[in-house]
Amino acid sequence: MKRMGLIAAAAGAIFLLTLHQDVGAASSNTAESYKQLDLFGDVFDLVRRDYVDDVSDETLIEGAISGMLTSLDPHSSYLNAKNFNDMKVQTRGEFGGLGIEVSMENGLVKVVSPIDDTPAAHAGLKPGDLITQIDGTPVQGLTLQESVDKMRGPVNSDINLTIRREGREPFDVKLTRANIKIQSVRSHLEGNSIGYIRITSFNEQTDVGLNNAMKSLKQQANNKLAGVILDLRNNPGGLLDQAVAVSDAFLDKGEIVSTRGRRADDAQRYNARPGAKPLSGLPMAVLINGGSASASEIVAGALQDHHRAILIGTRSFGKGSVQTIIPLAGHGAMRLTTARYYTPSGRSIQAKGIDPDVVVDAAKIDHPPTKDDKSESAADKKDDKSESAAEQSSVDPSIMGTADDYQLARAVDMLRGIALFNGRVVN
Repeated sequence: MKRMGLIAAAAGAIFLLTLHQDVGAASSNTAESYKQLDLFGDVFDLVRRDYVDDVSDETLIEGAISGMLTSLDPHSSYLNAKNFNDMKVQTRGEFGGLGIEVSMENGLVKVVSPIDDTPAAHAGLKPGDLITQIDGTPVQGLTLQESVDKMRGPVNSDINLTIRREGREPFDVKLTRANIKIQSVRSHLEGNSIGYIRITSFNEQTDVGLNNAMKSLKQQANNKLAGVILDLRNNPGGLLDQAVAVSDAFLDKGEIVSTRGRRADDAQRYNARPGAKPLSGLPMAVLINGGSASASEIVAGALQDHHRAILIGTRSFGKGSVQTIIPLAGHGAMRLTTARYYTPSGRSIQAKGIDPDVVVDAAKIDHPPTKDDKSESAADKKDDKSESAAEQSSVDPSIMGTADDYQLARAVDMLRGIALFNGRVVN
């Protein structure tokens, strides 16, 4: 009876969905769906009866739902009640864990970006790193959510990750979980006239943080800013409305982004609002790299298409799909890909990313060698050489915004050149 009820409920749901389709097609689809549901019921019964361990029906059903969603794309997934609550906490800008945004690639967990001042950033994880084992357990065969669950745990507890990085042999990294509070916007002056704003993620606090940063920079420069740098490197994205708000802060008019789904009438367009903007008219550079994803790419694409800023760095990650969180009464929620992002010029970001206007690799600024540097072994030099290719498209989070930040230095030089050409006084 339980099995029949399960099949009937699922079939009923499919029947309701097909009411929106052509009647003839709906009948055909429903008949085929009943056959597939009968197959599911057979497998469900066999597992309950013959599997080596006793497994609850809830576990089996949640596993089936999770498998269905994760088979669609790397970003669709099932969230049980606990994970759904964790996600809501994370978007508010405070959560526990490692501070790392991840996706799935060929059965392995891929690092999209470590978040500034988190265990992942301090451990030196880089965008593009592949996590192959978690505390000695292979990731292959686990869903993305199962892998994330394994990386979560009590604050101050340790975890070991095995990392595969291009140009290196696999290596282990030990991290200590922490309660992570994200300050998503930071700023300072470069010299006395170039404003630097770094956005580490797009959470509910980002637009307020950006407005405060812009006001602070103008005050520090005595209203004599010559240019502004927006740093979106290693920013894994976040909330769409925050990406729109950040873009709007620098655009006077025009489209920011559009989303297009399965049905033409579901398309949405988001536009900049007219009105005075704190940094309107100032020369602008945007820093991006392979860790810039999703909401970061929306901002970068909009500013590039409107010729509002010059993009500097390396190609962005290429996550241009829209995930809608759909609550399931009493059962958590599902994260379902429902649309794709398009820049104002109609470019799709998905799997392509945003190409910078000026390619600047994350090369290190050379300093005079010290005595210790001269005593490096040949093996050490060989390792450095093998790592160089991977490091060209990544940047150590600890040097972002510092004197050792090569990409930032090039952006500052460019803005100073523009300011001098325009007759502005810069230093």
